[in-house]
Amino acid sequence: MEPDRVPGSPSGLPSSDFSSFTGSSGGMKMKRNASFSKFTENDPAARAPGEPETGLGLSKMLQSLMTNYLPNSIRGIQRSIINHVEHTLAMTRFNFNNYGAYQACAYSVRDRLIESWNDTQQYFTEQDVKRVYYLSLEFLMGRSLQNALLNMDLRDNYHEALRQLGYRLEDLYEEEKDAALGNGGLGRLAACFMDSLATLDYPAWGYGIRYQYGMFEQRVKDGYQVEFPDYWLTFGNPWEIERLDVQYTVRFFGQSVGYNHNNKLKFKWEGGETVQAVAYDVPIPGFDTFNTINIRLWSSHAAKEFDLSKFNEGDYVKAIEEKQKSENISSVLYPADSTYAGKELRLKQQYFFVSATIRDTLRRFKKRSRPLTEIPSKIAVQLNDTHPTIGVVELMRILIDEEDLTWESAWDIVTKTFAYTNHTVLPEALEKWSVDLLSSLLPRHTQIIFEINRRWLIEVEKKWRGDGNKLAKLSIVEDGTPKMVRMANLAIVGSFAVNGVAAIHSQILKDSLFADFVAVWPDKFQNKTNGITPRRWLNQCNPGLAKLITRWIENDQWVTNLDRLEALRAHVDNPELHREWVQVKYENKQRLAALIQRACGVQVDCNALFDIQVKRIHEYKRQFLNILSVIHRYNTIKDARPDQRAHIVPRVCVFGGKAAPSYMMAKRVIKLINAVGAVVNSDTSIGNLLKVVFIPNYNVSAAEIIIPANDISQHISTAGTEASGTSNMKFVLNGGIIIGTLDGANIEIRDAVGEKYMFVFGAKANEIEAARHNMRYRNPHMDGRLERVVKQIQSGMFGPADVFKPLLDTLFNGNDFYLLAHDWPSYLDAQSRVDACWKNKEEWIKASIMNTAGSGKFSSDRTIHEYAKDIWHIKSCTRPDPKLKKAAV
Repeated sequence: MEPDRVPGSPSGLPSSDFSSFTGSSGGMKMKRNASFSKFTENDPAARAPGEPETGLGLSKMLQSLMTNYLPNSIRGIQRSIINHVEHTLAMTRFNFNNYGAYQACAYSVRDRLIESWNDTQQYFTEQDVKRVYYLSLEFLMGRSLQNALLNMDLRDNYHEALRQLGYRLEDLYEEEKDAALGNGGLGRLAACFMDSLATLDYPAWGYGIRYQYGMFEQRVKDGYQVEFPDYWLTFGNPWEIERLDVQYTVRFFGQSVGYNHNNKLKFKWEGGETVQAVAYDVPIPGFDTFNTINIRLWSSHAAKEFDLSKFNEGDYVKAIEEKQKSENISSVLYPADSTYAGKELRLKQQYFFVSATIRDTLRRFKKRSRPLTEIPSKIAVQLNDTHPTIGVVELMRILIDEEDLTWESAWDIVTKTFAYTNHTVLPEALEKWSVDLLSSLLPRHTQIIFEINRRWLIEVEKKWRGDGNKLAKLSIVEDGTPKMVRMANLAIVGSFAVNGVAAIHSQILKDSLFADFVAVWPDKFQNKTNGITPRRWLNQCNPGLAKLITRWIENDQWVTNLDRLEALRAHVDNPELHREWVQVKYENKQRLAALIQRACGVQVDCNALFDIQVKRIHEYKRQFLNILSVIHRYNTIKDARPDQRAHIVPRVCVFGGKAAPSYMMAKRVIKLINAVGAVVNSDTSIGNLLKVVFIPNYNVSAAEIIIPANDISQHISTAGTEASGTSNMKFVLNGGIIIGTLDGANIEIRDAVGEKYMFVFGAKANEIEAARHNMRYRNPHMDGRLERVVKQIQSGMFGPADVFKPLLDTLFNGNDFYLLAHDWPSYLDAQSRVDACWKNKEEWIKASIMNTAGSGKFSSDRTIHEYAKDIWHIKSCTRPDPKLKKAAV
């Protein structure tokens, strides 16, 4: 017989050959341990029988056939892979390439995930737990194979199984294409949260959209960003399970019809058009646990895919028109909203995935007979930003229109079920929808929104009698032409908890953005500082550093308790640690140098200081400030005599990130970065003192190479504009030093690692308004160094000046809203401090170590524990060890 999913290791194959963990030889004692199981080939693990759902009556034969888990022995894994080669991929087992091997390997791992996921869900059902449902328009997952193998402790066995078959596991990792389900920090945060929810054994589901083409694949042509569809699903996705048995009808347009029911006015939404939401499940394994949870993604399908009558009439386009129109809903993340059609499609997306999700959660709730008033005791819905806020109204509609609850009972349920996370401090970034669009697309929901607002404003009037200004500010519906629905206001009114994502962000929400709401509900507002998963962002992406840390602090418990990194402080002055630290960093820089050569065709010196800014391109993130300073640095090098150049610190300046397709200012920044790179990189007179590269199509896989290689990373948003940021946490965890403003989570990072180990510059949040006033009305003098850079761009030194004129115009005539000119001298001073510190190698390495050592607070595990305790009120539900289940039998 084959062994169970936690088999014995093949003799002579120690875990440390491939992992930072040492298993039973002295490191973390893993519960789910593939290499050091007590089971033998003759003693497979039994699956928990569970209790069949009412009415199913599973036969004894079926139960017996599903008794044991798939084997994880070398031989068992090989059989599983070869079976998928032949039976799933229909390839010959004797001749298949690396991509075929990757697919077969992925299906093999997925089989094991499905077993764990099914048993986890069954256990949650048996325990009748309260679940959290995390609704997010984005889940930026990255690749799945390596992450799944690490979390399930199967990497070594798969490594050896594939080696014997003639394949390298590391090569197969590179065959996987990143899932195009997100774009920036919002989606990556959601992915980190799902990893932590699984690892901490919380009963949770993620819900989102299965985008066929993602946001876009970014390419660079003549220095400009060019968008192409991201064909990530061309060859299928082995990590998803299509659930044709889980479908919901979603309605758009039509009309809300009133009718009399038992002498009460009731409403029914009818007519219009419908689409089908079809579920796709993506299992998410926890680290060192038997629990596996999942993300359920919705794909839009036509309710009527093919019009045969139109086809027979010869109108072949009309025959499939409905199918194409329906599928557009889940085609692209963030379709351009500069047109009415684009806005309509965005709102359709939001309602589409929320409607299906709310119905799915209610279906699960109704598996047991209980009153709807118990919904808040079994369901917590977290809104990741305002995109899913229409869910508040959808649940209200279902409860009053379909379940026949009174308004008061339904509203009591709704406002005890939803919680809202805000991700912006910029008022203009808060989502709004025109009443005209809402009433056309979602007529019944618009009625409910107006009624929610009417009742809410009655409460506002009671508190501030006769204060029309307060009524206008707190209203969900904003008067104007056109009238708009403020989704953030709706989310606040409809939720029992509202949180920011960094201490300063949450304080700004309380003090200014939502101050009037705080006056009504002071206890509703909380802070939950963001975090990142150390499993992917250190253990997986930087194995060299992970092994080094484990060896020096003599345990690997930091993987699930990041505070353990504090132990590095005791060794911060040890020369041997310094030597090893530098070696790991150099090897990571070699990996990045190879990526730069492939992607940009530029050769860089790994002994140079690697200066990195990779994130979504936006004016408030100030990539423009960075590239202006790079031009100044180029000027400094060109002006220097040969003897002075010998003392200049060589730098490699790395940029990356996508600009929204319609965001022309951000796209001009990308063009300027590439234009500067073209001039600098072709100037042989400066040698390797400066290189400038823009890595196209920045994604999770690229980040896993870029982040471990950083010496400094730039997080330089204007103070008071960045909600939190999480890339700053990733860079610091990997031994990078921040140059940044006191904005977002930078403040808490400074407090954790020490201000002497961070290069801080710029105006503070409480100084911004005064600085803007001075900029607008007093015409401050521009620093001569900045003035020189501006004139060089205007002269055409970096290409046609008219291309960059709109960028430069933001620096003059009171237009410098993000205060680039104001912060410029302080920024250059910080850059000089970076150079001075780099020259003192011992101090630089010490600062690098101290940044990693101070990263404990920034684990997403800590963040999720806080959400679970303070907002969701859920408890961990750990699935028992199958070995113990078998022993009990």
